[in-house]
Amino acid sequence: MRSRGWAALLGVLALGAALAAGHLVAGFVGVNASPYLAVGNGAIDLTPVWLKDFAVRTFGTHDKLVLLSGMAVVMVAVAAVAGLLSRRTPLPGLVVITGFGLVGLVAVYTRPDLDAVALLAPLASLVAGVATFAFLHRLDVAPDSSRRTVLLAGAGVVVGAGVAGLGGQLLAGRRDAAASREAVGRLVPARTAPMIPADADFAKLGTPAFLTRNDRFYRVDTALTVPQVRAEDWSLRLHGMVDRELRYRYGDIRNRPLVERTITMTCVSNEVGGTYVSTANFVGVDLADLLEEAGVRPGAEQLFSSSVDGWTSGSPVAAALDRARGAMLAIGMNGEPLPIEHGFPARLVIPGLYGYVSATKWVTDLEVTTWDARQAYWLKRGWGREAPIKTQSRIDTPKGFETVSSGNVRVAGIAWAQHTGIAKVELRLDDGPWREAVLSHEVNLNTWRMWWLEFDVAPGGHQVFCRATDKSGYTQTELRAGTVPDGATGWHSIAFTAR
Repeated sequence: MRSRGWAALLGVLALGAALAAGHLVAGFVGVNASPYLAVGNGAIDLTPVWLKDFAVRTFGTHDKLVLLSGMAVVMVAVAAVAGLLSRRTPLPGLVVITGFGLVGLVAVYTRPDLDAVALLAPLASLVAGVATFAFLHRLDVAPDSSRRTVLLAGAGVVVGAGVAGLGGQLLAGRRDAAASREAVGRLVPARTAPMIPADADFAKLGTPAFLTRNDRFYRVDTALTVPQVRAEDWSLRLHGMVDRELRYRYGDIRNRPLVERTITMTCVSNEVGGTYVSTANFVGVDLADLLEEAGVRPGAEQLFSSSVDGWTSGSPVAAALDRARGAMLAIGMNGEPLPIEHGFPARLVIPGLYGYVSATKWVTDLEVTTWDARQAYWLKRGWGREAPIKTQSRIDTPKGFETVSSGNVRVAGIAWAQHTGIAKVELRLDDGPWREAVLSHEVNLNTWRMWWLEFDVAPGGHQVFCRATDKSGYTQTELRAGTVPDGATGWHSIAFTAR
């Protein structure tokens, strides 16, 4: 072999050919069969809870990009080392490429959303990687091959891998969920949510707007690639401990009398003062209607829901049947069909519970069962079972470490205690007394409330704290607790400087 640089590049080229071939075949059998994505999904499933929680807190919606980028760096490095070790014999490189292929096979085989035909993708990846490495290595060490011949062969691999990868991407996009969503058109609820009054937020004073725009609504999920499900392909199976198994198509749901509800959703990964809380007008049907049509049998405890990508969640049947709570199978959000990244064609929305037990996106299966019979994705990883949302409050203005003018300083923010309601919010400046804030109009028990209060602030550094009391009489504890296993606790505070 001519040089260390070329030796390392040979390993990387073989890796690229392997991944491209797998991605091309995955375009036919399912995008998640792409070995790169399957390994990434497997890595997410195997990641310890504390590390996954850290990734969500640190990188937010970019956590998947960080994972894939990190995987790419590691794989390229390993492939380059394998190439370097193969300067005299191709065996080390062939072993490494084969190892990559076997890992891909295992990752695809263990995916709950893929069937046996999906194994064709990692098999294609394995064959392409081994064949490419063996071909380039043999060509490079052949005494009668010129440098030009070797370089042209390498360039051919690059072009071929690029074409295959692009082809796989185009094939994966054949199911045009965006066009399907556009064709759904406007959703007109038979029962609209009450109008949001002007004093439901204090946006001019520094709080968020009461309704969160769809493109700003928080998103936390395990999907490396957003599932692309067309409305015309979607169906929902309702089965288990029911009198009759039912299956609904999108048209069956769309053509029912739709209801609109204003609901605040919160992620269990939301740290004290965090941003994973948003509010929208959801449109759909009462989940209780569907369950009553199926006939829930005595002893049923859990509504075990599955996403099209295999993710699972467990919700209390009692919460799903509670009409006062208003659990929904939602197909719309803020006056339009669900955005694709927020679950189009359909998702669950069960107010008052953290999203991991109440908000399955791209939902395709509902099984009525018991807690002992089935364990959902996060329950297996040590999170809480029923996960009611904890009473919390957050300061939005001033921002942490902001410099403001001394004198009257307005502090504003939000509080939430879904399905219980906020009774009051109190603030404390430094070591001063607690003072009650001005609350916004209450839209309903399942939504957040905004608040504000002014302080006379002297020049210098200060710290302000907030705490909420809900309508059950519970006041937020000062005790700080992390998000695992069932949500964070503690007072939010920010430091600022007055001049």
